[in-house]
Amino acid sequence: MQRISRLKREVQMLSTSPPPGVTCWQTEDDMYELQAQIVGGSGTPYEGGIFSLKIQIPERYPFDPPNMRFITPIYHPNIDNCGRICLDSLKLPPKGAWRPCLNISTVLTSIQLLMAQPNPDDPLMADISSEFKYNKQLFSEKAKKWTLEHAVHKNKSSLENSEKAEEPPHHKRKAFTEHNTEETTKKTRL
Repeated sequence: MQRISRLKREVQMLSTSPPPGVTCWQTEDDMYELQAQIVGGSGTPYEGGIFSLKIQIPERYPFDPPNMRFITPIYHPNIDNCGRICLDSLKLPPKGAWRPCLNISTVLTSIQLLMAQPNPDDPLMADISSEFKYNKQLFSEKAKKWTLEHAVHKNKSSLENSEKAEEPPHHKRKAFTEHNTEETTKKTRL
């Protein structure tokens, strides 16, 4: 019962006031499965990309963290080829930092921050971590290339090639894009 009421509040919060650059919604098939999209941050190799994630809410949520993984391939030292994410807030103590007071919104914001600032000292992909540490230019080139290939949907065929992820309703995506553009413009002016 606590899981249902908590999840309803969080989904409502995510739809009315999402973090900048993030959108999240429930799937039609399963109320405990969510889809999310994170816009690649300005000035990062992921800029211009829209990265989709799948979120599964466990039976013991909020006492157990949500299971999140990237659907969109991303070249990152803390995200493996299956989309699994190495992030403290997605793990239980003592090795992790998940607490019931955290929520999906804060974790998505943490993932967005991890995209902008990888942690090469706690990698899932050792070769990418090494590249990030010792040859940042090569890392950036490869990450940009992956972003263009997998996360920038310039035409219909690239959408068809990505793994099936439900799209948010058109009006929500438009509002999300406008909100994100306003935030970026404000930050640029500052």
